[in-house]
Amino acid sequence: MILIMLTISFVLFSIFEGDKFNVATRVLGQYTTVDQRLLWLEQNGYNDPFLTRYFRWLWHFIQGDFGTSIQFSAPVSKLVWEHLYNTGILAFWVLTITISISLVLGILSGIAEGSFRDRTITVVSVLTTSVPEFASATIFVAIFVFWLDVLPGTSPFTNGFRWNEIVLPVLVLVVYNFGYYTRMTRASMAEVMTSQYVRTAVLKGLPYRRVVMRHALRNALIAPFTVMVLQLNYLLSGVIVTEVFFSYKGFGLFLYQSAMFGDIYAVEACTMVAVFVAVLSQFISDVGYTLLNPRIRFS
Repeated sequence: MILIMLTISFVLFSIFEGDKFNVATRVLGQYTTVDQRLLWLEQNGYNDPFLTRYFRWLWHFIQGDFGTSIQFSAPVSKLVWEHLYNTGILAFWVLTITISISLVLGILSGIAEGSFRDRTITVVSVLTTSVPEFASATIFVAIFVFWLDVLPGTSPFTNGFRWNEIVLPVLVLVVYNFGYYTRMTRASMAEVMTSQYVRTAVLKGLPYRRVVMRHALRNALIAPFTVMVLQLNYLLSGVIVTEVFFSYKGFGLFLYQSAMFGDIYAVEACTMVAVFVAVLSQFISDVGYTLLNPRIRFS
């Protein structure tokens, strides 16, 4: 994890701050004079050697000092945590609802492979996963905002956090994601149900419900668990389309606005946070895999 973070941080710093004159132009504006930029570079330590600047930047990052946002003229760390909090709320409800629906449907489909129920759930899962977020968001806005007029069409939180403003973003992401989780659970469950130990348990006369819940489910959850944990990175930075569509003040919208404006300090902070979450989710996935499968252990 540390090696990956160091490598990406060095590449990131080289791209955004390798050209110090470009940094000065971004911060001060393109209409400033050369003398003003040279003075700013001297005052902010940009005339030091490249590696000195990199390790100083890395040390500040470790301490949580991401610099000052060029666009918002506020500490980047404060802006990042505020938007991370909003995205955390969104991710929590999306994961909770999605996992609950997908596990139930995946199990019901997997234990009845080839049946009408299995085919119906599979078709619904494929259809929902095939519709991109911007398309489903447009459909839901047309239904719940313009037709039924029961939900707001945007989620700006101008008057503080409101539950009705989070409904549509959560609905869009749940509909888009639950089909993929359901198909993964269904495939894993169907494979486990054909294994010898499950057949033996059924032939011994154990109740079918007990065989499914106590013997088959644990092994069937290995693959879906890995996928679900790795989706944490998607729920952090991959929801840009949804957050931009609904003006949801989350991490994805902040990253999008920073990139469009050219706010290099904000983009650097968002990228490093996203990479950290991606690496952390991989670590959690590996550890959880060993807990679900006792045959695999770290040495």
